[in-house]
Amino acid sequence: MVDRLANSEANTRRISIVENCFGAAGQPLTIPGRVLIGEGVLTKLCRKKPKARQFFLFNDILVYGNIVIQKKKYNKQHIIPLENVTIDSIQDEGDLRNGWLIKTPTKSFAVYAATATEKSEWMNHINKCVSDLLSKSGKTPSNEHAAVWVPDSEATVCMRCQKAKFTPVNRRHHCRKCGFVVCGPCSEKRFLLPSQSSKPVRICDFCYDLLSSGEMTACQSTRSDSYSQSPKTSLNDVSDDDDDEDSSD
Repeated sequence: MVDRLANSEANTRRISIVENCFGAAGQPLTIPGRVLIGEGVLTKLCRKKPKARQFFLFNDILVYGNIVIQKKKYNKQHIIPLENVTIDSIQDEGDLRNGWLIKTPTKSFAVYAATATEKSEWMNHINKCVSDLLSKSGKTPSNEHAAVWVPDSEATVCMRCQKAKFTPVNRRHHCRKCGFVVCGPCSEKRFLLPSQSSKPVRICDFCYDLLSSGEMTACQSTRSDSYSQSPKTSLNDVSDDDDDEDSSD
């Protein structure tokens, strides 16, 4: 079905509409063989609070952006190649329902749909697109992904030293390798993680020591299911990697 739609006028027209909604600030999306599979609004867990984002699923990429005017205008376009994507379901927990993780080497985050049916449809379509892409390219699924950041609300003290209490003055920071919430003194070092940035990024002392000694896999975060395991976590309390890329914590 995707192959039949690839060069159809209807598909070309739909993709053109999406391009126009992002305006001049967005990247061109029309290329030969690209098909718009579906679209919809999902709640993305951003760094400060959950935010509604418009998502577009193509057969080779996932695109999302901020909603300025629904169905008419979006900004801050993000494009994720599906070949690098893996997804994991998240168990319902309080207000956090119908969610899953979108994990890539560059960035990983949680999204939530309005209903269980919508969640199932999104996950099935994403998995099908990824499977088809890998089958055609002969590549293997990505086994490396950026850490999903631990929500600020889970840490009242530094998760490494277990001593420093967070206050408006003593700010929370996030290690880019493990995703833990750490204090400034426990995360003064920088390390180059090429999949995430061309410049050295903030990591905690624990991960720095392991990375420096070559034991990279030892500090890989195992908190992919941190949201489903978070006790008493409210939808309004969760934080994650925000859409503004200059976040320093």
